[in-house]
Amino acid sequence: MSQQPSLRVRGLVKRFGGLLATDHVDLDVFPNGIHALIGPNGAGKTTLVHQLAGSLLADEGRIEFMGRDMARMPMHKRVLHGVARSHQLTNIFGGYSVLHNILLAVQARSGSSFRFTGSPFDEPALIEEAMVVVDLVGLKGAEMQTAKALSYGEQRRVEIAIALATQPKLLLLDEPLAGMGSTDAAAIVGLIEQLKQRTTIVLIEHDMGAVFRLADQISVLVYGQVIATDTPSAIRSSSVVRSAYLGDETP
Repeated sequence: MSQQPSLRVRGLVKRFGGLLATDHVDLDVFPNGIHALIGPNGAGKTTLVHQLAGSLLADEGRIEFMGRDMARMPMHKRVLHGVARSHQLTNIFGGYSVLHNILLAVQARSGSSFRFTGSPFDEPALIEEAMVVVDLVGLKGAEMQTAKALSYGEQRRVEIAIALATQPKLLLLDEPLAGMGSTDAAAIVGLIEQLKQRTTIVLIEHDMGAVFRLADQISVLVYGQVIATDTPSAIRSSSVVRSAYLGDETP
């Protein structure tokens, strides 16, 4: 590619005792595309995303995002520099409304002081911004519902909305389709396709049909190492990748 990567990972290492969870990982992620990370369970995919997000600090290596080395940067500062994530398990405030969940993320990014001076619903500008995100993720009409009362698929939308409310330049999605039925999964795939126009995405997903539909580039991890990075068509036809992971189940 002639385009320069917005995210460059070099020699990234994370050890847990004698286990190399990420083993000198190199990765280039290009702007406004979807870069999927695939591999068997235990390959190190989620550990890698934790390191990109800052919830785990790498033992060695560099993480450069838009020219800035973030390898030692705490997670909250990475958010301020445009890095946001979702989780394998839904991570929302179940007792709050959909809108309240998203307002908290808008406030965190904007620096508004409503938590000290009153209700977030007293700040029309924040509500307007949050409602744009509500509409984007397809939850308009459900914004005042308590998050825990929503379906699982809708709760996943709320979590993605919280990440989007921080206006990320890099969005890390960790198994966004996990546990979903086919209808909800199809809706989330459609949402991710829309988000590609707004931000760069790193995607972990076990649904290979979704991966090959969504991804511009795919990296395959096995035992903490990247064994291949290429286009979906090249990954699909790679004998090395088939032997290590895909087998004969590629869609």
